Amino acid sequence: MEDTHQEFRDNVKKIYHGLVAMLSLIGIVVCFLIYIVIDPEFSAFRESDTIKDYTVINEDENWDTIENGIHIRTGLKDGVGLMETVNNCTNCHSAKLVTQNRMDATRWATTIDWMQETQNLWDLGPNEEIIIKYLVTNYPVQKKGRRAALENIEWYELEN
Repeated sequence: MEDTHQEFRDNVKKIYHGLVAMLSLIGIVVCFLIYIVIDPEFSAFRESDTIKDYTVINEDENWDTIENGIHIRTGLKDGVGLMETVNNCTNCHSAKLVTQNRMDATRWATTIDWMQETQNLWDLGPNEEIIIKYLVTNYPVQKKGRRAALENIEWYELEN
């Protein structure tokens, strides 16, 4: 009878060890699948034709090159205060946002104050005056007139 009990215990141990091994394997597989979901770059099954929109910086390339009076990376005009403007404005938004907003010094100061109050822009200190002077000099206010008159149009009468 004792042999039967020992045989039963041995069988239970085998089943227990088998279940532990199977649950461990399932746990490892589940953790791996969760990791793939969280970090799909790790997956060998990701689409290989996925192209990221990253700008590759060549360390040998001069990142602040100016050609024909234009700062290549940002498209801003060369002038006194260019790098202050680049370093303080293009960290948060595109240089195009700067160039499309042609304002006078007062409006630029008000806009900077607004960005500091609502957009977490840091204190520019003495750079603020340099940046405003750069913007007013290189991107002055432009009068916007009416659009050009339409020409060569064949008009027709509307019928009631």
